Amino acid sequence: MARLDQIAARTPADDAMERYARGDDAAFAVVYDEIAPYLRRYLARRSATDELSQDLLQETMLHIHRGRGSFIAGSAVLPWSYAIARRLLCDAHRHHQRRPMMVEVEDVCETCDAGGIASPEAMMVARELCDDVNRLLDEMPESQRIAFELLRVDGASTQEAAGRLGTSVTAVKLRAHRAYEALRRNLRGDA
Repeated sequence: MARLDQIAARTPADDAMERYARGDDAAFAVVYDEIAPYLRRYLARRSATDELSQDLLQETMLHIHRGRGSFIAGSAVLPWSYAIARRLLCDAHRHHQRRPMMVEVEDVCETCDAGGIASPEAMMVARELCDDVNRLLDEMPESQRIAFELLRVDGASTQEAAGRLGTSVTAVKLRAHRAYEALRRNLRGDA
């Protein structure tokens, strides 16, 4: 178990950040080299794509640069940088517009003739079902819809979905369950 004085030990990044906050521009290279690997791993685990995690890393470093004057001497730079990265990650998730779930009629239709061609009636039923599912998803609260899409459309695990949404696994399960129940009720006509 780590001792309290070991946890509170200053790092080269902390000292470099203090120098950078006082105007030593060369110290930023040390800050970047020390904290970027931690931030990169943090953002990669919580981002949908590598491109997004790299963009968020660079944006985090830009915020650190812009906010260097507000850095409090004696503070640790890593927790401060994690707070900035988390806020940017939440903003990215909030502003990321999810495509409506598109269910292909051919995927839904199981009534095909011997040649693999669906009957016009089956195609019409499948198209109506797709339209109903997409309409119901559009009407449900965003948090439920996104949890459902992450788990059922993107195939993410509950832990991955929780990381992407910045919430707990329990919250993801609850949101997705509510979405499933709303779809089930509405598609069965129990609404």
